[in-house]
Amino acid sequence: MRILVIGGNGFIGKPLVRQLIGGGHRVAVFHRNRQDGSRQTEHLQGDRNRLPESLEEFRAFSPDVIIDMVLSSGEQAQQLIVVARDLSARVVAISSMDVYRAWGVMLGTEPGELEPMPLSEDSPLRTVPQTYPPELVQKMKSIFTWVTPGYNKAAVEREIMCTDTRNTVIRLPMVYGPGDPLHRLYGVVKRVIDKRPAIILSEGHAAWRGPRGYVDNVANAIALSATGRGGFGRTYHVCDESTVTELEWQKKIVAQTNWSGRFVLLSSQRTPKHLLAPGNAAQHLVANTERIRTELGFTELVSLDEAIRRTIVWEQANPPAGATFHEFNYPAEDAALSS
Repeated sequence: MRILVIGGNGFIGKPLVRQLIGGGHRVAVFHRNRQDGSRQTEHLQGDRNRLPESLEEFRAFSPDVIIDMVLSSGEQAQQLIVVARDLSARVVAISSMDVYRAWGVMLGTEPGELEPMPLSEDSPLRTVPQTYPPELVQKMKSIFTWVTPGYNKAAVEREIMCTDTRNTVIRLPMVYGPGDPLHRLYGVVKRVIDKRPAIILSEGHAAWRGPRGYVDNVANAIALSATGRGGFGRTYHVCDESTVTELEWQKKIVAQTNWSGRFVLLSSQRTPKHLLAPGNAAQHLVANTERIRTELGFTELVSLDEAIRRTIVWEQANPPAGATFHEFNYPAEDAALSS
């Protein structure tokens, strides 16, 4: 197949492209810098926010499928659909589990009762258009350059799925692994490196369950959805099969280190402010992945323990150089422990 990947030089895009090429497919990556990328792929240069301007180059490549890794708004999705129609190409759009009402309940943006778990692909979506507060979107943009002020994956999905019955949406979890711009494991890894005597979690956050996925496994799910015989007109979850609590997750990380400290759970009143997770921890986010496993035959390429090991090695060698959501106020943590 001929596959055009928009955003193929990013965190998930790179392993995706490797897997597609390994599967014998012809791949073109569309991005701003023609020199940035593998020699095994074709490279098309242009502006993601002005896709129609690159239509002639797209026609020359003539893709069967367009995988868009960096859709942020309904407007971008509309542009993509115009291009896909001209090319008679199917679209695989990468979305997020933040489209669910449960995500909004967790963040405090959706009114009403807690959403029951587990989530299926047919669970209620958000009713409030704004996914995150503007200040959070701005911080996300400093880490993910493709994020727009009008970030809204729910709007993206509406545009993609109402226009072509062949299209597919993949809802991603919290993705970790080598190259992770958010450095999701770094908060634990740095405290291990610094030989902290204890890692503090608020009681609510320690018990919270959320979806995670290793980058190579997530890339495999996307590749299957683009190249398999199924998936037309379908929406899929992808994440680790077992959704553990935050405390269990952090214990799995430190189990692969020589850390000799302990975990301390504190009430929200006693937990240092920089360690308080925003939102309502009573709203869990547990996603059922039976659909993608049954219909597309998805299984993890990399085991959980090996995924964590690889990520720890990368985090140790690549501490964040720029913006990060992690904070390390050890004096405040010491004071909380001593009290």
